[in-house]
Amino acid sequence: MEIKVLGPGCAKCKRLEDAVKTAVKELELKARIVKVDDMMEIMKYGVTITPAIVVDGRVVLKGRIAGVKEIKELLTKG
Repeated sequence: MEIKVLGPGCAKCKRLEDAVKTAVKELELKARIVKVDDMMEIMKYGVTITPAIVVDGRVVLKGRIAGVKEIKELLTKG
């Protein structure tokens, strides 16, 4: 599984990245977490408001911060 956290490096983006790392650890997932801060790359996903989460190429959250519980639900959805 590849999880990308999209955002230019703002405080909200950092908080979301930390929450993703916590969720992955608690779920004991084998996942590669990548921070994407290049706006051209972010826009390739159709994301115009950050932060956002992309799981295996699919945008699952954008424009807000999610808590660890919600992220765990997003990561375990079929």
